[in-house]
Amino acid sequence: MAVTYFKRYRMELRLDRMPLELSELQIPVGYELLPWSPQLINRHADIKYASFRSEIDSHVFPCLGEQEGCRHLMREIANRKDFVPSATWLAVRSGDLGVRGEACGTVQGLLVSPREGAIQNLGVHPDCRDVGLGGLLLRAALEGFRSVGCRYAQLEVTVQNTAAIRLYQRFGFTISETLFKIADVQYA
Repeated sequence: MAVTYFKRYRMELRLDRMPLELSELQIPVGYELLPWSPQLINRHADIKYASFRSEIDSHVFPCLGEQEGCRHLMREIANRKDFVPSATWLAVRSGDLGVRGEACGTVQGLLVSPREGAIQNLGVHPDCRDVGLGGLLLRAALEGFRSVGCRYAQLEVTVQNTAAIRLYQRFGFTISETLFKIADVQYA
């Protein structure tokens, strides 16, 4: 094991500057979004694991690289007092592209303050990327924050995740701070 520092950005957005309403976004054919329900907690955890297990964030946050770690994380998030159900969504296949209801993306929301929400763990399964699900999940979470009175949203992203950074910038997020996360990494 070696100690490594991962460079991350904190990014912020004023919600009144979002370019589109959720209703203006096209849901990709063959997919749908499900709002938060406690009955979906394991489906959120399982797709979180499938989305992150082979990504750099599983080194930054080792629980993302373990199925049980993702289940524990989802239970922890859902039980927090600052959990925002309206900013928590599950993307599923709606039939044409595979098994109906098969989870393919997830996002959760927490309150940082009464006026600011924090995006948590936006992930899309590798087989379902590049069809617009990340943007759809992000938009749904941001609309959820607005529905509870938030004026701002924030998130953190590992600098090497350039596709995610581009997505966030398209939505109007700007880098507000550079952070370093220490992690033990096992090299093969």
